[in-house]
Amino acid sequence: MDVRRAGERYRGGDPEAGIDSRHAFSFGPHYDPDNLRFGAVIACNEEHLVPGAGFDEHPHSHTEIVTWVAEGELTHRDSTGHETVVRPGDVQRLSAAAGVRHVERNDAETPLTFVQMWLAPRAPGGDPSYEIVRGIADSTPYAVPEAGAMLHVRRLGAGERTAVPDAPYVYVHVVRGEVRLDGEELAAGDAARITEAKDLEAVGVTGAELLLWEMTAG
Repeated sequence: MDVRRAGERYRGGDPEAGIDSRHAFSFGPHYDPDNLRFGAVIACNEEHLVPGAGFDEHPHSHTEIVTWVAEGELTHRDSTGHETVVRPGDVQRLSAAAGVRHVERNDAETPLTFVQMWLAPRAPGGDPSYEIVRGIADSTPYAVPEAGAMLHVRRLGAGERTAVPDAPYVYVHVVRGEVRLDGEELAAGDAARITEAKDLEAVGVTGAELLLWEMTAG
């Protein structure tokens, strides 16, 4: 298990425009050849946007983009005609495929925090697609078969336990709170990269929310 702390993330975004980004993997000008991906995950970005801030229209291709809102509301618009407001508890996925453009904004009057995770698809190309699942439950994994991955959302109270999926690759991101995982305490923004996960449990030190990616291949 390789633990990466919140303070180790690469700082990005545009503070003058009200955008504060924290990147867990090599991203943009923060190029690190030893930190390009884990399993299918190639980016895990924490984004903090003040009211009125946002990312203007920009392109993506050959990427599965999964977004989880921790606080506030995210307005999404894309070149396939979808316009959606994503709220806490919703899972949004944009399959960029051969190419798509989108806009992400905080059009609300309160701060916005979201986690955006990019996964590499098994095969390039195809037609872009979009999906949103409202109010996903802890017991309902979200499959991204294009990347050979499954997202598990886990919410824990203090002292509560949850099993970590047994899988060749598991990526754990702590959205909020503190948990204990295989002897390590992880706080908000921390992550663990686990190879050949087996018989592991996460225990809530406080109330906590976790995102766990179960992946079959690297």
